[in-house]
Amino acid sequence: MNTADLGLPVDVPSTALFTDHYELTMLQAALKGGTADRRSVFEVFTRRLPEGRRYGVVAGTGRVLDAVENFRFDADVIGFLRERNVVDEPTLEWLASYRFGGDVWGYPEGEVYFAGSPVLRVEGSFAECVLLETVILSILNHDSAIAAAASRMASAAGGRPLIEMGARRTHELAAVAASRAAYVGGFTTTSDLAAGFRYGIPTVGTSAHAFTLVHDTERDAFRAQVDSLGRGTTLLVDTYDVAEAVRLAVEVAGPELGAVRIDSGDLLLVAHRVRQQLDELGATKTRIIVTSDLDEYAIASLAAAPVDAYGVGTQLVTGSGHPTCSMVYKIVARAESADPKAPLLPVAKKSSGGKTSIGGRKWAARRRDEHGVAEAEVIGTGAVPAELADSQLLVQLVKGGQVVAREPLDVVRDRHAAARANLPLSATQLSRGEAVIPTEYV
Repeated sequence: MNTADLGLPVDVPSTALFTDHYELTMLQAALKGGTADRRSVFEVFTRRLPEGRRYGVVAGTGRVLDAVENFRFDADVIGFLRERNVVDEPTLEWLASYRFGGDVWGYPEGEVYFAGSPVLRVEGSFAECVLLETVILSILNHDSAIAAAASRMASAAGGRPLIEMGARRTHELAAVAASRAAYVGGFTTTSDLAAGFRYGIPTVGTSAHAFTLVHDTERDAFRAQVDSLGRGTTLLVDTYDVAEAVRLAVEVAGPELGAVRIDSGDLLLVAHRVRQQLDELGATKTRIIVTSDLDEYAIASLAAAPVDAYGVGTQLVTGSGHPTCSMVYKIVARAESADPKAPLLPVAKKSSGGKTSIGGRKWAARRRDEHGVAEAEVIGTGAVPAELADSQLLVQLVKGGQVVAREPLDVVRDRHAAARANLPLSATQLSRGEAVIPTEYV
């Protein structure tokens, strides 16, 4: 079991200020106006997938559970709010004892989603639910975008290993979350040690061009690395002349050399030449790893090349052109009074310009054909049709304020692989297109 992903070795600090100012002013007005205790239902969904994407990937749910659990207004936070006069004293007193006591349901992490899918549902009083909007969206929008890009890259890689190496291309804390999301989406390792420590993701790395350049000769650099790390290491061969470097690499390490890395040039052409040269030198088992600003399209273009693994950085941690999923957090139902027995009423704002919402507490199910392949995302309110009862997607994540569904990260990763495999084959196409299955409302 991956205990790191269960929140054991690292204490998560208070997440209470990972929020927007207006969430606290809404709280103050609701407390004064008498609506704060009304039972409410909020849902997270996106109105459309990013342009050209055929499916989305739910990622970050485990981090959301940590964030909700650690949403606490301690003395320092209360002092900051008081000093800035953000809210009044009665509201500060309410916040000082804040603990989310409601329920959370959602798509299991790693599952795929589509336009309108209620990927997360938060239920409780209006006051306790409204405060969580920003922190939930910031996590799900970021992590799901990275996981979707990673999933596309994993499909393009066709089973070849993928190394996440984007830490230097994003915020230092976002890099850790990106490593986690990439692992969910199908990456196998990361270069980020913080991600390895926090989430137990396997870490890899050997040397950069600086290591070669600090030595008097390339041979000296290779000898130093092999002497220290063994013949199974990966030698970087494009600092000067690739062909000469490959010759030196095998001369120094022998045919047992683990791998060579290519980080520049025409990767398709160079990979073929390097493979031929390695084979001629007897290093038939030496692997070829390519890096150099790859994305899913570049990976797909190398499908016929003798490449054994890919390292991806910038394009991964920026969502390969789609750094957010445009998920929103909207109230969809609320009680007509603060009475716990008051019935829920569906609510939704009326809006033009593609920002309409559908009211009501929703369920979701995935209809499959006789071969088990998904054919529609079905969303509705009220009773679930009998034929879809065993295909419902939402599971309970928090019950009465207590997290009930933490999972090891490898379970999440395996779930995504299975969910993607159950989509129509066109889901793996990189060309622009509509969602691979339609969303139906009943």
